[in-house]
Amino acid sequence: MRFTTLDRAQRVRFRRAVTLMLMTFVLPGSAQLVAGSRRVGRIALRTWLVLLALGTLALVSTYFWHGVAFWAGTNTTLLQVLRLGLMALAVGWAYLFLDAWRLGQPLTLQRQHRLAIVGVNGFLCFSVAGALLFGAHVIGVQRQFMISMFGDGSAVGAHHGRFNVLLMGGDSGAGRWGLRPDAMTVASIDAETGRTVLISLPRNMQNFPFAEGSVMAEQFPDGFDVEGMYLNGLSTWALDHAELFKGSENPGVDATIQGVEGITGLEMNYWAMVNLEGFKDLVDAVGGVELNVRQPIPVGLPHEESFHYIEPGKRTLDGHDTLWFARAREGSDDYSRMARQKCVMSAMLQQVSPQAALRNFEEIAGASSAMVSTNVPRGEVDRFVDLALKARSQKIATLSLVPPMINTADPDIELIHQKVAATIAKAEGREAEPDTAEAAPDTAEAAPDTSSEASSEAPSSTAPEQTGGGAPTPSAPSTPSTPPAVTGGSIGSLSQGYAANQSEDLGAVC
Repeated sequence: MRFTTLDRAQRVRFRRAVTLMLMTFVLPGSAQLVAGSRRVGRIALRTWLVLLALGTLALVSTYFWHGVAFWAGTNTTLLQVLRLGLMALAVGWAYLFLDAWRLGQPLTLQRQHRLAIVGVNGFLCFSVAGALLFGAHVIGVQRQFMISMFGDGSAVGAHHGRFNVLLMGGDSGAGRWGLRPDAMTVASIDAETGRTVLISLPRNMQNFPFAEGSVMAEQFPDGFDVEGMYLNGLSTWALDHAELFKGSENPGVDATIQGVEGITGLEMNYWAMVNLEGFKDLVDAVGGVELNVRQPIPVGLPHEESFHYIEPGKRTLDGHDTLWFARAREGSDDYSRMARQKCVMSAMLQQVSPQAALRNFEEIAGASSAMVSTNVPRGEVDRFVDLALKARSQKIATLSLVPPMINTADPDIELIHQKVAATIAKAEGREAEPDTAEAAPDTAEAAPDTSSEASSEAPSSTAPEQTGGGAPTPSAPSTPSTPPAVTGGSIGSLSQGYAANQSEDLGAVC
């Protein structure tokens, strides 16, 4: 009978020790209130309740106002406070678990019970503290990402209700970062709705003006007419004449912006330079991107062992193949490449969900900081994240200043300004400005619309043919419509233009 009583007492002590640990897991400090230092218990319990209330308030706020989450995720001061708070919470909670183990009087337990208690306590302690420390690490990565990628400059207000951001793509490598951007696109974003218009400029544009009053306009009052120099050479020219751009950290970017503003008539708010080689890491970080491949696209060079073709169809491509899809030249031209690049941009915007971003956060942050250089201030990042999420559910309009509409060797700047204004007005669901509308007939003469040109060349299968007596003859039997031409993997041709370069819905033509 004495053995049975002792055994029962051992089980009671064991259950008590386990209960104290579970109490610490569910309600930190409650074990101390029951069996230990009440002062420690009260401090821990009050701290936990305050944190629980703040967490609930934050969740409710972000559910109804998404901007709260974007602000919290981009405010470096708040991120540092959260990071240190999670680290302190991890240490404090681990201490409470160890104290709960002590209060369970492990030395009075049988050996197997002591081992079980150590296992339970170790599992709970390391699980909770590990989760909190991992959270602190993720927040630290986000904070470092914000510091390394974005500046601390002042915000620039929207121009006529839109933010205009110049996106430039260039190769990485020694001495090449940002020197000759291969791709230039203005993302004009509605400051309220996020509706985006992508305006692409060819790198080989010549004889264009600069923004009035700019450094480059003073140097080239009649436009950039340097023999053999193109739009993508502005950066190199500016770096060779850096003394003209006093106080500028990026004279090459400044000169390019002044050229883009002169060509488009839009005032730039910010710029971003994308390292195209680093772009591969970003695509890999989000698990690849699905693209509609219309023709075989070569990957690599023929003499390389890894050379292959991306076969037609819906393909999920990794970073390496996505970059080649956007940049391959074989069987293509610059304007077909521009169309494919737009399709990559559209796919990334539509397919990178917030859930995927959270799952691969650390990889995305690392790839992005190595991929992008920008002057967007940290205080504006939450605004652009919000606008990007709004843009996901809307059509993206595109306009490319390329042939056959624009002669890149001698561009009609007035026509370009009209086209830019009209495209933005249509995206906003309003009529173009009166002077733009009045110029429409001249625009049509200067650059015939490719869709109407194509329809005029194709015989109609439904319109009745008039005879000498005026009576219509029966129409010819209808024939299946001819599939659209595809050149270099993009719908369209050099002579008629490419669909992705000028469309009201980029996703529909990609």
